Amino acid sequence: MDIIKSIEHEQLKSKVPVLDIGNTVRVHVRVKEGNRERIQVFEGIIIKKQGGGLTETFTVRRISYGVGVEKTFLLHSPMVEKIEVVRVGKARRAKLYYLRDRIGKASKTKEKLGARIENKEIVVKEELEVPATEEVVEENVEAPVEEVKEVKAEAKAEKKEEAKTEKKVEAKADKKEETKKAE
Repeated sequence: MDIIKSIEHEQLKSKVPVLDIGNTVRVHVRVKEGNRERIQVFEGIIIKKQGGGLTETFTVRRISYGVGVEKTFLLHSPMVEKIEVVRVGKARRAKLYYLRDRIGKASKTKEKLGARIENKEIVVKEELEVPATEEVVEENVEAPVEEVKEVKAEAKAEKKEEAKTEKKVEAKADKKEETKKAE
């Protein structure tokens, strides 16, 4: 699990804007067309946010030529260049799916009175701690080869013990299931 977390940590953006449901935002997205790349702006109301960490997404809805268009963006995607908050909306729900049935002015959210448009950003990236076994190996780089081998052998022994305990737990669970089925 630590390997997965470290890989995800590398992919996270360092600063992320504060996004609330009901806000009108401008999302600057990189678009590739052949070998050319340009930035396209998609402006609309955030109707939902979901997930967390690297897989956090938000959905933006706008009406284009009388047709409702929704796009879902990954918050930490490298394709999302930047996100600007245009208007702070007032929403009393977590998901604004009811806006899909509305047309014209009714499809907008009310603006919060006295709300300032601030580009608040949350610092997401923090330094991860390296597991203890790896630190020991890294500290002993200059140490004799025998000491490094001992540390690796200890780590292998610990892993074997953990595997044995997991097998015992699984065996007990299997026995319980068999007794339940027998009854």
